[in-house]
Amino acid sequence: MKSDLEIAQATQQTPIAEIASDLGITDDELYLYGKYKAKVHLSVLDRLRDRPQGKYVVVSAITPTPLGEGKTVQTIGLGLGLNKRGKKAFVCLRQPSMGPTFGIKGGAAGGGHAQVVPMEEFNLHLTGDIHAVGCAHNLLAAMIDNHIEKGNQLGIDPLRLEWRRVVDVSDRALRQIVTGLGGSKNGIPRETGFDITVASEVMAILALTSGLQDLRQRMGRIVVGPAKETAPSPPRT
Repeated sequence: MKSDLEIAQATQQTPIAEIASDLGITDDELYLYGKYKAKVHLSVLDRLRDRPQGKYVVVSAITPTPLGEGKTVQTIGLGLGLNKRGKKAFVCLRQPSMGPTFGIKGGAAGGGHAQVVPMEEFNLHLTGDIHAVGCAHNLLAAMIDNHIEKGNQLGIDPLRLEWRRVVDVSDRALRQIVTGLGGSKNGIPRETGFDITVASEVMAILALTSGLQDLRQRMGRIVVGPAKETAPSPPRT
């Protein structure tokens, strides 16, 4: 029996532009990332605004079988089955985090003949969105520490900062750390830690936003921590 990787690598892939064309998406509405990956410009929503709404099927949380048949496999299998019956269907999956990809669970591209290809690229960065989210999140973390070190004009309480850093791998040793060691030029020593990138507030905002202006406004409402004179934050549950 072939492994998931062998099945994926043996698959004859169809150029993404051809797949998009079959779904009614034009070349001008695509941002190509090579031959087999692309992003779709949101202008397609305006062009197709008068089209009838399609049917939306949600594959909810389920317990996978011992062979790993879970949400992704079921979703892809359903999409393949509907297309086989002549329906115009496509599936919507989230991009995997690299944390589980390099763990026991493995990636999130599906399995067997019900998986996303190119499987390796899907599991490792895809179009770079998770990397961009991580950079944006950690840039804010660096700006906060730099602001405090340069005089802390906003009066932020460095001991009650709620904005942690993120990394897109499962690294147990980084969950709780102390930063700012090595002298005053390296900041104020404090406890902090790293979360997985896909669990960051920036990622949540990206998933909820309706456009660039909405994204900017939501980013501007992020709370990083209280000022020194405010009451203590309630305990987290």
